[in-house]
Amino acid sequence: MAIESTSQGHRRRLRLGMVGGGPGAFIGAVHRIAARLDDRYELVAAALSSDPEKSLAGAKELNIPRAYGSFQEMAVAEAKLPHGIEVVSIVTPNHMHHAPAKVFLEAGIDVICDKPLTTTLEDALDLANTVKRTGLVFGVTHNYTGHPLVRQAREMVAAGELGPIRLVQVEYVQDWLSTLLEKTGQKQAEWRTDPARSGPAGSLGDIGTHAYNLACFVTGLTCETIAADVSTFVPGRRLDDNVHMLLRFAGGAKGSLWATQVAPGNENNLRLRVYGEKAGLEWHQENPNELSFTPLGQPKQIIRRGSAGTGSAAAHATRIPSGHPEGYLEAFAQLYNDLADQIISRREKRAPNPLSLLVPTVEDGVEGVRFIKTALESSKNGSTWTTISR
Repeated sequence: MAIESTSQGHRRRLRLGMVGGGPGAFIGAVHRIAARLDDRYELVAAALSSDPEKSLAGAKELNIPRAYGSFQEMAVAEAKLPHGIEVVSIVTPNHMHHAPAKVFLEAGIDVICDKPLTTTLEDALDLANTVKRTGLVFGVTHNYTGHPLVRQAREMVAAGELGPIRLVQVEYVQDWLSTLLEKTGQKQAEWRTDPARSGPAGSLGDIGTHAYNLACFVTGLTCETIAADVSTFVPGRRLDDNVHMLLRFAGGAKGSLWATQVAPGNENNLRLRVYGEKAGLEWHQENPNELSFTPLGQPKQIIRRGSAGTGSAAAHATRIPSGHPEGYLEAFAQLYNDLADQIISRREKRAPNPLSLLVPTVEDGVEGVRFIKTALESSKNGSTWTTISR
């Protein structure tokens, strides 16, 4: 994929810092790979753990030049350096998104944050206000929006190829928490099912927010009300592991969302189906290089990543020719690549490539937190229709 040079005629790497994501942390490794895949960043500083000794040892193990015992220390020190970090990745458990994001924004450093944005709506709105006040770049890594054919689907919907949207069906189905895995010492299961670290939602926040974001991203629709049934099937689990809900969108479209981590036989089965008056489309995360498009009364068409049938949004996110699969890591890297363009453009006081602006923003992160809050309220009140307050 072609990468824009800076106005000085050369491409340089952005100096990146990381909070959380030490050795052994799944998502930390993913962020590091994503940041390096298109050669747009160099990881130069980190506070990898809330335990200072682990933080310093982890940075040494990962060959990160500057190590800090806390994110507060890191933000203060890096802001003073002539060549300190320009952007920070926050890859901590959910309860530790707000505080470091706030500190780095106040220090004048752009932020890339994992989802969900925060564990409370108050904190999410605080970050949104801080971003607005500082004018900094803030990206939320809903990584599935980086897939070329997800962007292709969005472009087709926006161009009216499906006609007015009637139905939206999205599901994110896994099986890895079908047993009480968190009691075995498994690190990912342990924190994701802990209300103190994950927040008030389990599968709803972990994967339900991805499904919701994907549906809204592709359709461009605003969800107005939901009726949710949030449940916990595994005895002894403290957070939900399954959610079913109905969705009503502005303009009259209706939909449903299912997110679960207790469906045996499903590894990472994220699927989106969108139907309009004129056509329907379907995309599967486990087969991300194909998009199914069916005009009413015509045979199904398969649009392949990298093929002549894709538009500018998909081409922007495509690295290699068709027939060479791209997947999860490349989609994640696309967000990092687009954010690099946004950050450098802001620093050089020029407009970014419009296609780089498809990365979920802090406002999208706020919407995800509103979605969680509303779903929990609806379920608590007998799955009644509940308005997403904005």
